[in-house]
Amino acid sequence: MAHLVLGIESSCDETGVALVRVQGEGVPQLLAHALHTQVAMHADYGGVVPELASRDHIRRVVPLTKEVLAQAGQALEAIDLVAFTRGPGLAGALLVGAGMACALGAALDKPVLGVHHLEGHLLSPFLSADPPEFPFIALLVSGGHTQLMRVDGVGRYELLGETIDDAAGEAFDKSAKLLGLGYPGGPALARLAEFGDATAYKLPRPLLHSGNLDFSFAGLKTAVLTQARRLEGAACEQPRADLAASTQAAIVEVLVKKSLKALQATGLRRLVVAGGVGANARLREELNAACAARGVRVHYPELHLCTDNGAMIALAAAMRVQAGAAQPSQNYAFDVKPRWPLHELAVAA
Repeated sequence: MAHLVLGIESSCDETGVALVRVQGEGVPQLLAHALHTQVAMHADYGGVVPELASRDHIRRVVPLTKEVLAQAGQALEAIDLVAFTRGPGLAGALLVGAGMACALGAALDKPVLGVHHLEGHLLSPFLSADPPEFPFIALLVSGGHTQLMRVDGVGRYELLGETIDDAAGEAFDKSAKLLGLGYPGGPALARLAEFGDATAYKLPRPLLHSGNLDFSFAGLKTAVLTQARRLEGAACEQPRADLAASTQAAIVEVLVKKSLKALQATGLRRLVVAGGVGANARLREELNAACAARGVRVHYPELHLCTDNGAMIALAAAMRVQAGAAQPSQNYAFDVKPRWPLHELAVAA
């Protein structure tokens, strides 16, 4: 079993590198991690430019690796396993991390392991001060993904519901753009919403009463567009704040009620929330209250580990190897999977 695992994340607009230590069958320990975000670079374009993202990963990944090793007080030769994000994500960006990992593995004569980006998010709460226990329901709200999964162990995932169009993160970002807010849109909309009335606009909650656990946020985006056009030229800022608050309330209500339905349908009493949207304060507040009222434990990653990062990749690799759900390889011919459904990782119970 690998003792020191280096993780490299480069799926989109953050370059992350981390080192974890594996001690027996316990949860791996995070020794050090470093992250560079490309938000400032992409802000002028209003979104991620894939070519620029790939080039920036190339510039950052080696210095970040050196920084992590220095933080941990470890030599490069001490690494036992190199993990990287294999997918899903931007193909060019993924290739940077995969190339770096496989080059390191070949140079050190150590195995490598490609990791699913969403599995990294799903398992990231195990690095928190309040780690979960299996089994649990996972609400994955990361970028273009919104999914509810039943998780019985590492690699033992059952898809319960997912978005059929826009994901929650996309609904935040696109609504923010319609309101003339900066990039990244989600945090900007949440900040403006703090000054608004969440009941000011009656916005739709698509599929809220559908009877299944799927999501849809495209209709909400259209409703926000209609209201935003009516506010064009308005002298007062309050209506925009009210629309931001109403939009956030609609997204949060759907996420909370669908999560509660998943818990009820499975009879499980533990919920894990992971991904960038999991950092939203309103979502945490409402989930905490709803779960406390039902005797359900809810777990989140630490706030600094909600966005993409290398720690979750190193952790996921270590936990997969511990559970016997993956076998590292010393075949350094790599590929990436820009589209890769998480439930394809499922192993037999």
